[in-house]
Amino acid sequence: MADVRISGLHKYYGAMHALKGIDLTIADGEFAVFVGPSGCGKSTLLRTIAGLEDVDAGEIAIGGGVVNDMRPRDRNIAMVFQNYALYPYLTVFENIAFGLRARKFADSEISKRVGDAASMLGITALLDRFPRQLSGGQRQRVAIGRAIVRQAQLFLFDEPLSNLDAKLRDEMRSEIKRLHKNIATTMIYVTHDQVEAMTLADRIVLLRDGRIEQQGSPLDLFERPATGFVAGFLGSPTINLIPAVMDVRGNSVAVRLTSGEMLELPADKVQSAAGSNGKKVILGIRPQHLTRAGRAALPKGQIRVKAVADLIQPTGTRTYVTSRIGDVAVTAELGAHDVHEQGATLDYAVDMNRCVLIDPQTDKVL
Repeated sequence: MADVRISGLHKYYGAMHALKGIDLTIADGEFAVFVGPSGCGKSTLLRTIAGLEDVDAGEIAIGGGVVNDMRPRDRNIAMVFQNYALYPYLTVFENIAFGLRARKFADSEISKRVGDAASMLGITALLDRFPRQLSGGQRQRVAIGRAIVRQAQLFLFDEPLSNLDAKLRDEMRSEIKRLHKNIATTMIYVTHDQVEAMTLADRIVLLRDGRIEQQGSPLDLFERPATGFVAGFLGSPTINLIPAVMDVRGNSVAVRLTSGEMLELPADKVQSAAGSNGKKVILGIRPQHLTRAGRAALPKGQIRVKAVADLIQPTGTRTYVTSRIGDVAVTAELGAHDVHEQGATLDYAVDMNRCVLIDPQTDKVL
């Protein structure tokens, strides 16, 4: 195993500045996920760690040793790509063993390592088959098995599940997470899928335009986003963003929506809003924090708001309801049987304890 330390990393492609001074430390044995929209630099960052791209400035150290000038094959890493890159004329056994044979391992050691990897991935019965005889999920397991037998100090995954259907992606996510637990090796995983990032990562590194926007545990980024971009990127359905104006009256602080509703802020949010009367903000409320309000008094920090159900989208386990609040279409994630009729007037409970206030000029969360 090994830690990864990156300092002042820059990468250019001609005039395009792809990585803009990345500073990052990934702990020994950690599962880190690089996530972000297309073009944010996540795959470029992974490829510089692998040695597939040269760096223009900065330093990369793996296991305490600087690897900037080291060839990929000498970095003791294993990489799994989006493309399985299996040899069609070799059996599953020989595909997994290929790298070991190239390094002149003894046949007995090759058999042991391939057998152990196949057992771990549940593909022992497939060792005599050829890639054309495998499903997409089975081929991906073979590609991962080829990486496992390397017994490398660092595993790199570059969007390995993007070619699979939804059911297989779910299965392989579980397999990869179980693999990390079993071999306890440092892993870095690149994806554009925020669900993969949230479910797999010990730590998420969210990139934007070649810079790290925020990093931390999945729940840290979900519950305490540093910017509107982070709040909007993580979460499904996405967070509701409602234009508002601060309304400060003595010790009472609220946000006034464009439709006139006043939503009072709880005490823990008042300090950051004090002295900002009339300031334009964006109120961020996740769909999970808009619920049906009963007849009883609401818990402290929740506000009752009436709205009409304009669109109902049942999923079986939950129902997504679109309504207009503050003249903006917002989504609420309700129980499966909470709403049945489009056009019904609903009493929502808005949990202001969980909302975020975003400065529209800086995109920073207040």
